[in-house]
Amino acid sequence: MKKKPPALPLAESVYEQIKSDIFDFRLLPGDRFTESGIAERMHISRTPVREALHKLEKVGYIQVASRSGWNVRAFDFDFFENLYDVRLILELAAVRKLCDIEVDPNLQELKDAWLVPATRRQRDMRVVAGLDERFHEALVDATGNPEMTRLHRDVTERIRIIRRLDFTQQRRIDSTYDEHGQILRHILARRRHQAEILLRAHINSSKAEVRKITLHMLHQARTTLTAKPSAAARRRKHAA
Repeated sequence: MKKKPPALPLAESVYEQIKSDIFDFRLLPGDRFTESGIAERMHISRTPVREALHKLEKVGYIQVASRSGWNVRAFDFDFFENLYDVRLILELAAVRKLCDIEVDPNLQELKDAWLVPATRRQRDMRVVAGLDERFHEALVDATGNPEMTRLHRDVTERIRIIRRLDFTQQRRIDSTYDEHGQILRHILARRRHQAEILLRAHINSSKAEVRKITLHMLHQARTTLTAKPSAAARRRKHAA
């Protein structure tokens, strides 16, 4: 019998739930909620809720609206583009290091996931989003520099809210497989210049796509709520 994975600490569980509500546009930019409202809805004390909200504030998803209230931050694309720029700098540095080291970097995990025939490609959006995130994390991890890894994971956590939207369209899933495969082959062959060019184009393309998709999905969510006020009321009650 398989063991169940250990339960998340309560504050982490609250954090993940609210983050999921934001990611899936159940909570929209500007929506207001309270610490006590969340605690009541989840049937828990306010202490883990407070911890979760402060963590969400730290990574930039929410902000204080009043003494006891919070709201979802507006999408600041300049903020996200700055984070994408930091991510690009870190990953380009990782590629340079991986191409210059004498021993082969341990990238077997990535070869198994991305250098596969089309018939073995994943199609589930959430699965591919997780694999994509792991691809870029693994490149940085393989450098053996713990500070680079720490900084990169912090940036990854902050941009996850929009980055995962890159895989809502099948063509983007196929493009990601193709581009990751090419980048990986160039790194393994020590073709640093080609790997850097492809990585830069890959990240910039993703950045442009998620901006466009985010704006479209926000418009779609707001249109739906305007057309169905009862649904809006239910959602706001859910967030209160």
